[in-house]
Amino acid sequence: MTHGVILFLSTPRSPTTCRGRQFVGSQEEEMSSSTTTRGVVFIHSSPRALCPHIEWALGGLLGTPVNLEWVSQPVAAGTVRSEISWVGAPDLSAKIAVALRVFPNLRFEITEEPSPGFNGQRFVSTPSHGIWRSPMGAFGESFISEEKLRIAIVKATAQGASLVDAVDEVIGGPWDRELEPFRYAGEGIPVRWLHQVG
Repeated sequence: MTHGVILFLSTPRSPTTCRGRQFVGSQEEEMSSSTTTRGVVFIHSSPRALCPHIEWALGGLLGTPVNLEWVSQPVAAGTVRSEISWVGAPDLSAKIAVALRVFPNLRFEITEEPSPGFNGQRFVSTPSHGIWRSPMGAFGESFISEEKLRIAIVKATAQGASLVDAVDEVIGGPWDRELEPFRYAGEGIPVRWLHQVG
């Protein structure tokens, strides 16, 4: 009998531990157990010129105008950062990731909490590594499937590469290392809640 392997990996922050939240529109609603979930979009760094385009893309998906509070990102001169919490349909995080990944030089992270019948998700994107996705548990831990681990082992063996490096890539290590300084630079900024309309 074969058992699936699930690795539990901590993320630096989860949407339930962010400080300084502000609520926009209606107060945070009680989530419907079958149709809504919530999450956070972290824009870790963006050129200022992209800000209105990012807000427009988020507003289109959420069904309401979005005006983010942008603050300077000290880690990358000339860039800004922002965070926004959302409530909406399961898998909204994937749609947000698709909408944001088209912007060059954007570093972002999107989390979606698990909801009945749906795994949570975490998307991370950097200009140098592209996008990475993992299912996410209730405490912000990433789940890595047995199949992904098998592929990493086969690929590392075939290329004569380090298994440690191959597994590190599967668990999102390169993305987390690149984003870590950007995450700490944004500690304590206010986060607003927006609810998906429709």
